[in-house]
Amino acid sequence: MNPAMLNNPFVQVALPIMFTILIATWINNKGFDAINRRIDDLRSDMNKRFDEVNRRLDRIEETLKSHSTKIASLEERVSPLGRR
Repeated sequence: MNPAMLNNPFVQVALPIMFTILIATWINNKGFDAINRRIDDLRSDMNKRFDEVNRRLDRIEETLKSHSTKIASLEERVSPLGRR
């Protein structure tokens, strides 16, 4: 390698800056990937919890429908207006 080439400002200034930027970008991308994985995990956990809540609410809704039907039939049997 030519020793005069090492005295070139590009090699002394710009090249180390470019390497630093490339290495920093590579390191930050690893960190962003880890954060993205954690966000995806949290999102999937929340989706599972929402599914569980939806199933519970569906069961509660069915129970309420059943109870309202039973109450209506009971009111019909015991109501003084229904016995005519």
